[in-house]
Amino acid sequence: MHLASGALRDGPLPKHVQLREILRELASGELLPGSPVPSERELATRYGVSRLTVREAVGQLVADGLLVRVRGKGTFTTRPRVDSALHLASFSEDMRRRGMRPETVVLDGAEAVPPHATAEALGLPAGSPAYWLFRLRKADGAPMAVERGWYHPELVPGLLGQCLTDSLYTLLDRVYGVRLEHGTQTVLAEGADPETARLLGVRPGSPVLVFRRVSTAQGRPVEDMTSWYRGDLYQVTMRLDRNPDDLQGHDRLPGGNR
Repeated sequence: MHLASGALRDGPLPKHVQLREILRELASGELLPGSPVPSERELATRYGVSRLTVREAVGQLVADGLLVRVRGKGTFTTRPRVDSALHLASFSEDMRRRGMRPETVVLDGAEAVPPHATAEALGLPAGSPAYWLFRLRKADGAPMAVERGWYHPELVPGLLGQCLTDSLYTLLDRVYGVRLEHGTQTVLAEGADPETARLLGVRPGSPVLVFRRVSTAQGRPVEDMTSWYRGDLYQVTMRLDRNPDDLQGHDRLPGGNR
């Protein structure tokens, strides 16, 4: 990494502005996305400024979206956002199509009685169990999303005994003959709770996109899934029509990547 050194001079531009522009050039030109930048201590020593000055310069670039702080790891240049059009597709296939390496970490799974809203969404009698699955999704090693989903046990018997570290949609189709076709999804934004923030490698309260989706196969509900996506790495693109009636058959399932 080529990084000019030497104490910054007093002048018309404040030192934090001078340092900000040095780091901006580094982040936008020399370093690859996801690369670490020097620590606050190293930058303060190299440029003869206080760590408060360094923190201010870095903070401005974080606000501009050029750098991102990862708790316990340091500061990195940002990765390009993954852009998802509104469709129902496998997360793994979608990432591979973008030239990225998908990875799934199964955090937990159980057979349990779901909340009332989920039982109703899946068409289960009150008190009936369903399969619950908790997974972390990554792309090129970067945590992208946390998923908590419920699955109808009659349609996917023995699901928890399957290999769940790749595309779940491909598994459902191949093993159970269940091809998810349609769904209803609600999208909202919120701040990451402490557990979600830890798994995604962001600060608590950082913006996340939340997708709550119920997916069906041949008209029967199979999946009730909620996903939390990192707001700094993920975005969705929507097609908008003036007449809502024209939306039938188009973009039924925003961001539906499994």
